[in-house]
Amino acid sequence: MPLAGFDIFLIALLVLVVLVFFAGVKTVPQGFNYTIERFGKYRKTLMPGLNFIIPFIDKVGHKLNMMEQVLDVPSQEVITRDNASVTADGVTFYQVLDAARASYEVLGLQNAILNLTMTNIRSVMGSMDLDSLLSNRDEINAQILRVVDAAAEPWGIKITRIEIKDINPPRDLVDAMGRQMKAEREKRASILEAEGKRQSEILKAEGQKQSLILEAEGRRESAFRDAEAREREAEAEAKATQMVSAAISAGDIQAINYFVANKYVEAFKELATSRNQKTLILPMEATSLLGALSGIGEIAKEAFSDDRRIDKSASGIPDTGGSDGENA
Repeated sequence: MPLAGFDIFLIALLVLVVLVFFAGVKTVPQGFNYTIERFGKYRKTLMPGLNFIIPFIDKVGHKLNMMEQVLDVPSQEVITRDNASVTADGVTFYQVLDAARASYEVLGLQNAILNLTMTNIRSVMGSMDLDSLLSNRDEINAQILRVVDAAAEPWGIKITRIEIKDINPPRDLVDAMGRQMKAEREKRASILEAEGKRQSEILKAEGQKQSLILEAEGRRESAFRDAEAREREAEAEAKATQMVSAAISAGDIQAINYFVANKYVEAFKELATSRNQKTLILPMEATSLLGALSGIGEIAKEAFSDDRRIDKSASGIPDTGGSDGENA
């Protein structure tokens, strides 16, 4: 049976209601935000999940990724403060914090971030010397990040990191830097070698100084001991002379013979032990040396006999038979 006009109207109305319902339901995936426009004007932002809008009046304006994203910065030439030309590239990490401002405050968000990063790379690196540029990469990253983040803040963007990947000087400049580094190392090696030689000479001079000091102290000690020995020898000589003088005063003629014989023997000894003496010629009076020696023997004999008498008298033994026999 053919459908009546009213039935067709109901079916069409039902289909229209279903279409309107699905047109008013919006599902936003996790990590994204949708901006809603009404008659071309921003109205609200849809968060992740199920959302409802007025069909045919409200519409989705922009779909923004709210996750942190990475943007490659292409290579570009930079002229440093000391007129060195280098090529540098990098990466930029950013995150959208406000979907509305990121959609309506700037046109072409990624292009704007890219150009902002590149211009600030040229500005920061161009204000530095080549040596500072190559050795202070962390400082360069921090300066660029601070400037770009402040410039992108009105767009609802947070610049999380900016990293310089490569800094490539020209080939001839690299070769010159290599020669400079080699010369610097050779200079340091020469300085260290000279310092080592200087230290060695100082230690050697210090050792010689100590050696001379010890040698001088040894000579001083030896001279002191020689002087002391000569002093004692002089004292002994003076004492011997005094004893001989006392013996002469007492009328002991043998003491004079002993004194003269002793001096005669010493003089003869020095003559015999002289280094330059090749031939020893004895004088005619050399036989008197034997007489002097016999005189010394007589003096010693008398001294020993006197000592024996003193010992016997001290022990209480009378001097009788033995002495008489010797006197006889």
